[in-house]
Amino acid sequence: MSSDISRRLQWLLIVLALALLVWLLAPVLMPFALAAMFAYMGDPLADRLERWHMSRTLAVSIVFTAMTLALLGALLLLIPLVQHQINNLINNIPSYIAWARDTALPWLQQHLHLDRDVFDPDRLAATLREHIGSVGSVVAAALARISRSGLGLVAWMANLVLIPVVTFYLLRDWDVLVARIDRMLPRSVQPTVARLARDSDQVLGAFVRGQLLVMVALGLIYGIGLWAIGLSVGPLIGMIAGLLSFVPYLGFMIGLGASLIAALVQYGDWAHIGLVLVVFAIGQVMEGYVLVPRLVGGKIGLHPVAVMFAVLAGGHLFGFLGVLLALPAAAVIMVLLRYGYQRYRGSELYATTRPPLVARDETPPPHDASAPAGDNAGSD
Repeated sequence: MSSDISRRLQWLLIVLALALLVWLLAPVLMPFALAAMFAYMGDPLADRLERWHMSRTLAVSIVFTAMTLALLGALLLLIPLVQHQINNLINNIPSYIAWARDTALPWLQQHLHLDRDVFDPDRLAATLREHIGSVGSVVAAALARISRSGLGLVAWMANLVLIPVVTFYLLRDWDVLVARIDRMLPRSVQPTVARLARDSDQVLGAFVRGQLLVMVALGLIYGIGLWAIGLSVGPLIGMIAGLLSFVPYLGFMIGLGASLIAALVQYGDWAHIGLVLVVFAIGQVMEGYVLVPRLVGGKIGLHPVAVMFAVLAGGHLFGFLGVLLALPAAAVIMVLLRYGYQRYRGSELYATTRPPLVARDETPPPHDASAPAGDNAGSD
């Protein structure tokens, strides 16, 4: 018994030490985390090419080249589109401010019976301009500081160059690293850890590969749909809604709210509001009945509240790295929790039963006249 407790304490100390190490090294781990994610996504394709009698280096080179070309092509396609949409949004800002001042705020004052002195549109516009100016000055100061800091610029460029280099080497040695980790495990826990690793791989594969495809598909559905109904900033809103769809309902709510405001400012009629609702209804139906069942499946099993908590907690603890790794880590934790729950259901702590306690005010059972005399005597 003492040896089991000692072994568990050792594992607990190892886990705590690894968590402390990740927390301390979080500022420098982001390029390695991104590289590991890219390598994990490309490893199945490299394994498939290996089964076609290719060498590992050749297979990895083909996969790495394909991923690089796909990423560069997406950037070359999206950067001009995003730039055009941002310029369009900046040009429409006066229209949004005028709509909020002349239409939205008076309607809210009339229906919510708000005091005009407290909810003054001119005061709100002045406050908005003041904060926009302060934000702009802060951003300008930060950019100037970064430009003056040669070390920060060099570190940023080094991280940018480091990601593809680390991705290539991780992709080439992925199976070797997994085999070495498997050999390092204590033989007593190796079967359990291997089974949990396979379950985690299924969950992570469903999330990393499937959810990314769902995000891209939703971005295209929302962007093309909003562009088709005539919204000038529709493609930008659609891309943002698709990128935020990894958190359940977040992309849908932000995209729908922004699209409704854009439709009210640009057209101001109920027809385009209805068309916006139709676009997002189609997106939700496609996500719930086509995209998620086919691309992700039911392997993740994370409740929407758990997803939101994981993203917020990861961002609070580790910054952008925590947001990046929040959902994969939560999926692995769910696998471990399911395993722990199964162990608990099979343990003596769950299976042990005791006779029910009799309440003090409960009436004792009536005396059975047919009971043998010896039993009555023994009970006395």
